[in-house]
Amino acid sequence: MADEIPPNPDYKRIATEEAWGPPEMFQAYERLLDEGIDDPGFQSLWGFYWKHPSERASLIRERLQDLGERRLHDMKVSGVDHAVLGLTAPGVQIFQKDEAVELARLSNDVLAEACKAHPDKYTGMAAVAPQDPKAAADELERAVKTLGMKACVINSHTHDEYLSDQKFWPILEACETLDVPLYLHPQGPSRGLIAPLVKAGLDGAVFGFGVETGFHALSMITSGVFDRFPKLQLILGHMGEALPFWLYRLDYMHAAGIRSKRYPHMPELKKKVSDYMRENVIVTSSGMPAEAPIRYSQEVLGEDRVMYAMDYPYQYLPEEVTMQDNMSIGAAAKKKFFQTNAERVFKIRV
Repeated sequence: MADEIPPNPDYKRIATEEAWGPPEMFQAYERLLDEGIDDPGFQSLWGFYWKHPSERASLIRERLQDLGERRLHDMKVSGVDHAVLGLTAPGVQIFQKDEAVELARLSNDVLAEACKAHPDKYTGMAAVAPQDPKAAADELERAVKTLGMKACVINSHTHDEYLSDQKFWPILEACETLDVPLYLHPQGPSRGLIAPLVKAGLDGAVFGFGVETGFHALSMITSGVFDRFPKLQLILGHMGEALPFWLYRLDYMHAAGIRSKRYPHMPELKKKVSDYMRENVIVTSSGMPAEAPIRYSQEVLGEDRVMYAMDYPYQYLPEEVTMQDNMSIGAAAKKKFFQTNAERVFKIRV
């Protein structure tokens, strides 16, 4: 057994992108796989994690479904004081509308019970079914007002469609009205993006997830989402899916495209792309524990917009916690990173 990482006397460690899923959803995933669902991203992701006999796949399956002793034990070993839990990719977004709505509601009820049983350990993000935007907005309201959820999680595209499409904007309006952030989490790239990534073996977390979700987030910005919903806060994992490192070029090339009217359907925005990144986007370190990208993101986005996350159970390496403990950033910035930013964003106290 690995040595436990002790509590830190200067801050609590709040992990802000920790995955879970109810058995009922995984049983439905198995049915889709057995039926031969025509979705290459889902087949690649869950064809492996649900069907493969490897040790990694088995551990992921077991840990995802545990909201009790095993997860709490793993948190203790890694020194994580509190976990913000979200429904794993692709969540309910792979199903047809009615089943998706039903499973979102069930998932939120199960997660709410776990948060109630362990209020000092868990905070929940609500799952919704974008297949029915009105039902999704209604479920988010129930999850926040009745169940105590603190955010909404959406696993990127829904049947190859993105939140930049105005038909989904009732969900974004609900997030803004309820004052809860939207965590845009990856899943397998959409049908139009995935083919060469699968061929290269790069469609998953190694690269394709970032391509998919970075594109999704950027398309939300350039479609005018944040002009319409200026108070909406979007959370991106994996160090912002690389977007913080592209800010200068994004500003330059987006402005050039608008001036040239190259894309008539692209609206002129009120601000620069980088302004929306600094005002409407928060990033987490899930799966990206190296100091240099964390420091750089703090520099370009601001210390208030970078939070700690582990990416449990997909990247459960307790030594990464120590790596981030040992970063050579100031004490105040480190406490923001590990604790107080998450407390503010998710309205929690630990």
